[in-house]
Formats: sequence, structure tokens, C-alpha cells
Amino acid sequence: MTTTQTAMAVGAVLAIVGITFNFGALVLVALAIAIGWVVGRILEGRLDVSEIVAAVRGRSSSS
Repeated sequence: MTTTQTAMAVGAVLAIVGITFNFGALVLVALAIAIGWVVGRILEGRLDVSEIVAAVRGRSSSS
């Protein structure tokens, strides 16, 4: 699945949830999708958690 196809599928899911249920459900589904994306990136090794933690704490990274 290409990135475009994945984005279209996510958009379709959000649209269906938004139409069928209410805004709160849409936000909950969007949050679950975002969490799933972050976990997937971490498991693939494409997201470095230590850099994110350092940025949140206000420390500069030494690249």
C-alpha cells in the first residue's frame, strides 16, 4: 500500500466515523490512529524516542 492509499484509507475511516457517530468519536479514532502511527514508527526503528524526550525536556540534541 502506498502512502497515498494509506492516507486515503485513514481519511475514509475518519469520515465514516464522523458521519456515523459524533465529533468526540472522530477525535478518539484520530488519536488512536496517531498513537498507532507512533508505535509503528518506533517498532520500525524510524523514530528515535530519546530525541523526542530530549526535545520535550528542552535539551538540544547533539547531532
